[in-house]
Amino acid sequence: MSDHLPTPAKPLKIGTRGSPLALWQAHEVRRSLMAAFALGEAAFEIVVIKVTGDQIQDKALRDIGGKGLFTREIEDALLDGSIDIAVHSMKDMPTRQPDGLILDCYLPRADVRDAFVSPRYASISDLPHGATFGSSSLRRRAQLALRRPDLQLVEFRGNVQTRMRKLDEGVAHATFLAMAGLTRLGMAQVARSAIAPEDMLPAVAQGAIGIERRTDDTHTARLLSAIHDRDTGLRLAAERSFLLTLDGSCETPIAGLAVLEGQTLWLRGELLRPDGSANVAGDLRGPVSEGAQIGKALAETLLTRAGPGFFG
Repeated sequence: MSDHLPTPAKPLKIGTRGSPLALWQAHEVRRSLMAAFALGEAAFEIVVIKVTGDQIQDKALRDIGGKGLFTREIEDALLDGSIDIAVHSMKDMPTRQPDGLILDCYLPRADVRDAFVSPRYASISDLPHGATFGSSSLRRRAQLALRRPDLQLVEFRGNVQTRMRKLDEGVAHATFLAMAGLTRLGMAQVARSAIAPEDMLPAVAQGAIGIERRTDDTHTARLLSAIHDRDTGLRLAAERSFLLTLDGSCETPIAGLAVLEGQTLWLRGELLRPDGSANVAGDLRGPVSEGAQIGKALAETLLTRAGPGFFG
């Protein structure tokens, strides 16, 4: 194995987006590999890649191409050999990878909850009638509209720092951010409250960091196997199968969360109309080894209950 470890002369190139959160995640992958193999920082090179999703901030993702806008350029660099691995926020990842690439390594999952963030108000219930709420997530918008149809929803894109600035400028009275992202950036204190999954299910794979590689790169596969978190992999197998069966995209509000209870996996899921006028939710339990089957079965059950035309 030591013959194939990265060195300062031939470092492992880690591809990432350039936002502060994406860079934190890439550094965390580097820290994990350094610890696993007793390597120095010089054995790794972090390569920042500009992606379309970060460059277009004035349009909703669903209008310009969806989740792939955060991954396409990075995956192109992985395929052409410019980088050796790609680090992703798993909630941004499409359910299918390009031919020649595979996602089979996850770091331990962090907090899955959404955070309620507001300069003035402590919770959703404290928002006055007609208050403005900013979010770019169709799932969050639909879940909020279901609970508070009186609120005015506005498009709200950008990294964490950009969204915080927009709140300070009065673009919106409040927003949701991922609790995991705030914690990783040392900004957990800006959350007025964390929304329990029992009150609002998070996005599929929220809080998880995934590492993508070339399918035929066996040396890198062995490296990554040393830092892979099995429990996160089991949970995401169920959640991403659920999403895949529903053909989840930025045009479909879907929430899902799997948890492990000993040798049992418990998957909860929710489908919503984009305008938040209706939802269908359910759950399913089964052996942890059957996560993909559980995800598919729950998705099919909810689709049957929703009926044709549910999404409008």
